[in-house]
Amino acid sequence: MTHERAGQQALPSDLVDVAKLVTAYYSVRPDLDDPGQRVAFGTSGHRGSSLDAAFNEAHILATSQAICEYRKQQGVTGPLFLGADTHALSEPAKVSALEVFAANDVIVLASDEYTPTPAVSLAILTHPGSDGVVVTPSHNPPRDGGFKYNPPNGGPADTDATGWIQDRANELIAAGLSGVRRKPYTKDLAESYDFLGDYVDALPSVIDIDAIRNAGVRIGADPLGGASVAYWGAIAERHRLDLTVVNPETDPTWRFMTLDWDGKIRMDCSSPYAMASLIGARDRFDISTGNDADSDRHGIVTPDGGLLNPNHYLAVAISYLYGRRSDWPADAAVGKTLVSSGMIDRVAEMLGRRLHEVPVGFKWFVPGLLDGSLAFGGEESAGASFLRRDGSVWTTDKDGIILALLASEILAVTGRSPSQLYRDLTGKFGEPAYARVDAPASREQKAVLAKLSPSDVTASELAGEPITEVLTRAPGNDAPIGGLKVSTESAWFAARPSGTEDVYKIYAESFKGPDHLARVQEEARAVVSSALGG
Repeated sequence: MTHERAGQQALPSDLVDVAKLVTAYYSVRPDLDDPGQRVAFGTSGHRGSSLDAAFNEAHILATSQAICEYRKQQGVTGPLFLGADTHALSEPAKVSALEVFAANDVIVLASDEYTPTPAVSLAILTHPGSDGVVVTPSHNPPRDGGFKYNPPNGGPADTDATGWIQDRANELIAAGLSGVRRKPYTKDLAESYDFLGDYVDALPSVIDIDAIRNAGVRIGADPLGGASVAYWGAIAERHRLDLTVVNPETDPTWRFMTLDWDGKIRMDCSSPYAMASLIGARDRFDISTGNDADSDRHGIVTPDGGLLNPNHYLAVAISYLYGRRSDWPADAAVGKTLVSSGMIDRVAEMLGRRLHEVPVGFKWFVPGLLDGSLAFGGEESAGASFLRRDGSVWTTDKDGIILALLASEILAVTGRSPSQLYRDLTGKFGEPAYARVDAPASREQKAVLAKLSPSDVTASELAGEPITEVLTRAPGNDAPIGGLKVSTESAWFAARPSGTEDVYKIYAESFKGPDHLARVQEEARAVVSSALGG
């Protein structure tokens, strides 16, 4: 249900009390008997609010100590790159982490400036044998904090690493932090590192900056109050682009935001409600872009199309890049998550490229981006990265900045906007209808859903078409998808249990239009219910 004030300017009553938030970080102690108060790494690290006893000093001290022990166990002896975004809890958590890292003799490289996730990934890959931490809950509301670990491959840590780290952190909390080493904070606990300079200077290796400049593309970049704010100003200046930073403000309450679909402040650059201000001013620029708080996601706005659906833009980006990057490996595959649009499948086939379909989570793209067997990896949630122009690795974590700049390159080189190019694709392949909905499920049912096998699906048809494929493992890497995907010739649905709520998520798409999509969604519930024994 969409909130009545979705897309409208935040009011004082919508704003978090920053003083209470930070006070709770230091004063509230978690109760590990409550699962919601334990350290729990999801697909993008540990997240939560200090007001809920889910992101407090104890969590960060323990997690930082666990990371020190893990990297020692793994033989990581290089520096640790530490970045943080603009959330109110990021600064205190960054200080807590520094105190622990220094006490464990870890050399930390950090900046006094806010640091986006892709800049940390780039730094790790530029310094072999290093690793990193980014203090960010990504696009989550201002009351939240987040803490994620990137190992020496530069990307999000896999479940072996995060499982070990979270379990050790919870052990340390249960022991009253008696195993945590800690030094009093001083400014010299970290060495200074120029993340911004290295990142901005390297951009021409991955984006055709000259083409954007020579075409005179007028760009409006909105960091949405996030960590990329200084980066966009530097990009404009160093590369002499016609680029305006639409909103150069940072504010831990995010009072300048418009409310998201549920009435909350959320820096989701793929949401038309959170991006309402930029959409409303779309005629001011040839290309307008937004990023979330740690800049690992992208939102693209064009005068003719408004805010592009992330699935639509991924398909256009893939079509453009694989057709233009002549130095990319000829056998490099197209990476997509299994809940991304089937349009990507059709584009990959048109390009003669192998499709590499993986479970949800950017970590699954890391090995391929690192060795060049994947030239592009993208998620339906507006996160992606791709190789440098010469075919070498750029970042192995999501990079919303290069995806935003790519939209301007596409316009500069083709003379057409990404939204116009997407209409070309729908003219060739049809226009898909795509949606995600939730359905109720108990904790027990969610556990069953996560462990289904294809034989548990007894249906032979879906929305009037024969079922052609039932998956519980991803075809790209044979990893469990933690749910189910069912496909027909023109439609598919995927069902996955929520990690935080008593629901399961149904992603669905139909190339036969919205009415057929509604049938797919309705019958998906019945298929899942039958498989769960309901």
